[in-house]
Amino acid sequence: MATLKTKLTCKDGPDYPFVRGFHLSLSCSYPGKYAQDWRRTVVLRTFMNGIATTFIFFCRNFCSVLNGAPSATKSAKSTMLGRQWMKSLKLMSSKLPRVIDGTTSLREGDIAVSAGRRSKVCFARSCLWSKSVDGHVYLAYRLSHEYSEMETKLIKKGMENIEKGTCVRFVPWTHQRDYIDVQPKSGCWSYLGARGGRQTVSLQSPHCLQVGVISHEFMHALGFVHEQSRFDRDNYVTIMWPNIWRDRLRNFEKFRTDSLDLPYDYGSIMHFGMYAYSQSGEPTIIPKNRKDIKLGQASTLSHIDKMKINKLYKCGGKDDY
Repeated sequence: MATLKTKLTCKDGPDYPFVRGFHLSLSCSYPGKYAQDWRRTVVLRTFMNGIATTFIFFCRNFCSVLNGAPSATKSAKSTMLGRQWMKSLKLMSSKLPRVIDGTTSLREGDIAVSAGRRSKVCFARSCLWSKSVDGHVYLAYRLSHEYSEMETKLIKKGMENIEKGTCVRFVPWTHQRDYIDVQPKSGCWSYLGARGGRQTVSLQSPHCLQVGVISHEFMHALGFVHEQSRFDRDNYVTIMWPNIWRDRLRNFEKFRTDSLDLPYDYGSIMHFGMYAYSQSGEPTIIPKNRKDIKLGQASTLSHIDKMKINKLYKCGGKDDY
């Protein structure tokens, strides 16, 4: 049996000895400030019978766990990181298509699509939520009882991000026929636009409970696709196809959606980050003629994001809200 040693390296954090049994090098970065741009490049080298084998996959939570527990002992950190790594290994090493159930799958990483229903039709009026006579769009929601008080506050903060400067209002579900059922299922995902009746938004704890991620998924529920899916995106960004995981190439398809006559928004909360679905740690999306610009962000809606909501739902100007 080979003699192995380990080392954990995290950006902006110290190096820690890790669990014995393999050599592990871990690099963490968050260059695009967007959920799908969390880049966790893990290189695992094992030496069996003199043959070196390298595995590369992408994991989450290492930096947040490491930096979020400054008072923990080195041993406790190692144990916790070890469990996180093993869990991420099982999840991220799978190359199977993302399937929620027998009739629903995920497109572009977080858009739920039912069999027999096209996923890119929600700029049609039939996909929009009803508008009230007072000019607001009221989205009824129900939160799972599995969320803690703190998690509930985070989800509501994500809703407030959308409400500010728009005509959208989130209201607790009482008896409404159409409503959003927020559940801590597997992963972060939403259906696109209003489907009628109860529809799920999945916000798994703890990975999805970041305010920007929450707002992003509710934007899908309102009917918005990813910004880089725009039919004119090639005028603004270059997709680096060789750097993308082969089974995730479809996440970068273009669709003829309505741009609402608004400019391409590099800083949209709906834009993939520069390293989204990278198989090599190299960029998968590069801005054209804008080398200094960042793609996507994970804090709040951009000004153009809010303009899109108000234009799609034919709301008044920003001063009305």
